[in-house]
Amino acid sequence: MENTADIWQLVARVLNGEASATEQQELMAILREDEALAQQYDLLNRIWKEQDESTDFQDREAAQSIISRIITKAEFEDSDLTIEAIGRKSRLKKRRAWMAIAAMAVVAATGWLLLNNGSRPNNNTSKNDVARESEAIEAKKGSRTSSRLPDGTTVWLNAGSKLYYDDNFSGTVRSVRLEGEAFFDVVKQPKHPFIVHTAGIDIKVLGTAFNVKSYPEDKTVETTLYRGSVKVFREEESEEKAIQLRPNEKLILQKNAAKRQDELSSKDIKPLPIREAKTASFTIAHIDSTKKESERFETAWLYSRLEFRGDNFEELARKLERWYNITITFTDEKVKHLSFDGSFQGETVEQAFKYLREANSLFNYNINNHEISVGSAK
Repeated sequence: MENTADIWQLVARVLNGEASATEQQELMAILREDEALAQQYDLLNRIWKEQDESTDFQDREAAQSIISRIITKAEFEDSDLTIEAIGRKSRLKKRRAWMAIAAMAVVAATGWLLLNNGSRPNNNTSKNDVARESEAIEAKKGSRTSSRLPDGTTVWLNAGSKLYYDDNFSGTVRSVRLEGEAFFDVVKQPKHPFIVHTAGIDIKVLGTAFNVKSYPEDKTVETTLYRGSVKVFREEESEEKAIQLRPNEKLILQKNAAKRQDELSSKDIKPLPIREAKTASFTIAHIDSTKKESERFETAWLYSRLEFRGDNFEELARKLERWYNITITFTDEKVKHLSFDGSFQGETVEQAFKYLREANSLFNYNINNHEISVGSAK
């Protein structure tokens, strides 16, 4: 989508909840390719959420006015650009116009956030190094989002996820707290380590790209490293007991496992050519680096693809609920144990369940708006 006005119209539709699943996926693809736009979108998204939750009519009008002016400005600039001659001069002017629009978005959004921060109540938390007043990024069920943190780190959030962070990263440690799944591309700052806190687990990095999956209902925390290095350890343990990952490795760590790394015997870990280790408390697996990132299981969600491998129906149901923003109930316990392999990309809820039913005819289902009942086939 090259047309600037079209992009901002798409942003407006997504913010206003009018975009289709396909349009949401299209915007996510655009944001992954344009970091500047991703940052502007995040600011606008925060404005929109605040005005949507506000009970003050004037606040709501003010926020909507800001969004409208940005979109109108984008349309005006784009119409002026269409008459420019094709060539280097035209491309340069278009780039300048785009930067002007982005800058205006920053000014408008920042102004709105500053005005509202003064009246925002403190969000006190005792979570390690996370500041008393934290910012929050949220990807609601049925959506995914990306954002830039104060240090320049880029983070993508999967559906049903939240990320809390210090509003300016002013401390010696850049700390964030994750609920759900996120992909981080961390800016390297040797004097200011980056730590992800999640479900009693700490993940410490300096500059790297990695994926973390830790939904509250999950029994494990999964950390997949693509570039750099990370150390993973439990909050109550010292960093000396950390498990260190190398690129293209995935750590699956039991949340409630009591067995510590210093208690592991030599028979627990056997050196293999691809460095795989499995114990009572964690598993380290090798990721096939010959596959493109878009084709990998762990990062499929970044490319709007829901992957499932050997999931029982209960596990798959949780993924589907987050992916489509639906509620699934089972009327037969036996159905929960049915197993599925596959992927969805662009399918509607109706199509997804149709394909699941074709893959396994031992269940029936009934769809009523956003609620789905699943039982055994009669």
